[in-house]
Amino acid sequence: MKYSLTHLRQLESEAIFIMREVASQFEKPVLLFSGGKDSIVMVRLAQKAFWPARIPFPLMHIDTGHNFSETIEFRDRLVGELGAKLIVRYVQDSIDQGKAVEEKGPNPSRNGLQTITLLDAIEELKFDAAFGGARRDEEKARAKERFFSHRDEFGQWDPRNQRPELWNLFNGKKLLGEHFRVFPLSNWTEMDVWQYIAAEELDIPKIYFSHQREVVKRDGVLLAKSEFITLMEGETYEERQIRFRTVGDMTCTGSVESPASTLDAIIQEVAAAKVTERGGRADDKRSEAAMEDRKKQGYF
Repeated sequence: MKYSLTHLRQLESEAIFIMREVASQFEKPVLLFSGGKDSIVMVRLAQKAFWPARIPFPLMHIDTGHNFSETIEFRDRLVGELGAKLIVRYVQDSIDQGKAVEEKGPNPSRNGLQTITLLDAIEELKFDAAFGGARRDEEKARAKERFFSHRDEFGQWDPRNQRPELWNLFNGKKLLGEHFRVFPLSNWTEMDVWQYIAAEELDIPKIYFSHQREVVKRDGVLLAKSEFITLMEGETYEERQIRFRTVGDMTCTGSVESPASTLDAIIQEVAAAKVTERGGRADDKRSEAAMEDRKKQGYF
């Protein structure tokens, strides 16, 4: 099926405009790249925004060390095809340096620890704007974000002190040591992302498609078998036909049972879904304000 929906081109135009605004207002932007579907769309938008030149800023991945191998393989292959510069910073280094403390428990998440590594990288490399693929439909804290999200000298976000964005005017003024997170996909939905991937015929990691995998059901979340998860009493791994709607730390990113093995099938499945894609993220279930608390500290 071919997708050439008008609203996708409107969203694309808006995102490209924002990327060009960042290129004109900031000296050293970076695109945060996880290898997930949203950051893949961001890369395509950056290609279109600056074509025929190469993407004029590097990609940066904050590697938790708990990644799906399929995602890392895809990341390296895509960057090689693009001829883009990839910067990788490791959460393990932050732990080794005593800046971060590894969580305890049967499935210790490193998602929160990424904040420390990210802020250190931004300070070290003097980035003044960081593109992120967050969307307002993902989670209620992300719904509070503006396109240009100001971060103070500590990298923190204050949801009560955000700048107005009227008539497509974006205020990127900042003081020394401050930076901005920029979210060109803010007005996109999960459905928009999938339809755009189909329309642009973008390659994505194979874990987004249905496959057989050993999983354990914990607190209602199907977690993939990995060396980072310790089985609790009474738990066993079982093989199921699953796929992932979102990509992240293996210890907290849940899968969904699904037969969807094509983009068309995924789009139909998303249209019928009653739970958001982050509904399977164990780290978001820790408290009502889990995401907002992490964002205030400098999370993506």
